[in-house]
Amino acid sequence: MAGGAFVPSGGGRHHEGEVTAFVLVTCFVAAMGGLLFGYDLGITGGVTSMEPFLIKFFPSVYKQMKDESGSESQYCKFDNQLLTLFTSSLYLAALVASFFASITTRLLGRKPSMFIGGLFFLIGALLNGFAINVGMLIIGRLLLGFGVGYCNQSVPVYLSEMAPTKIRGALNMGFQMMITIGILIANCKGITVETSVGTWSDQLYQEVFNYLDDPHQYN
Repeated sequence: MAGGAFVPSGGGRHHEGEVTAFVLVTCFVAAMGGLLFGYDLGITGGVTSMEPFLIKFFPSVYKQMKDESGSESQYCKFDNQLLTLFTSSLYLAALVASFFASITTRLLGRKPSMFIGGLFFLIGALLNGFAINVGMLIIGRLLLGFGVGYCNQSVPVYLSEMAPTKIRGALNMGFQMMITIGILIANCKGITVETSVGTWSDQLYQEVFNYLDDPHQYN
């Protein structure tokens, strides 16, 4: 007759994780990955409708936008394959990166994956900030998408592991909250920049029109 052993379950003690300042700060910093994600989502819509951006990188779209013939709707004026590629490249890169991020997160851990995602964000932001042509814009956008894929994979898992049980749900929702805050900041910044740039553009256009009407007044 086979024998067995019985291990009592009441002999050990269960230690509940404490809510400390270190835990809260760590989870807050980790959730900042969601802030970057949300900012990337929110800033694109505003930038791609700004006239200086379109004039420099997508002049054909700008010509369509200024077309007052009335033959096209407002949506069709932005119907451009290159502009669509620029916009959607982030999401395609995030989809591809999520598959590799799951392997990296499992083998190397959560913090290395978040660090890799942060590097992608940094390099992508630099390329977009110093872009001089559409190619640099799209490459930077792809790198930002890789950062999104890695952060979406590793940050929620890291928050769940770091947070004590009694506030795990609240801290884990910090990632979603940061995404929302990032979108809000991007939209507010887009409105502010568009207003200031629009005022400057109107003044510039008015000066050009005045010069064309009477060039002698500028002599």
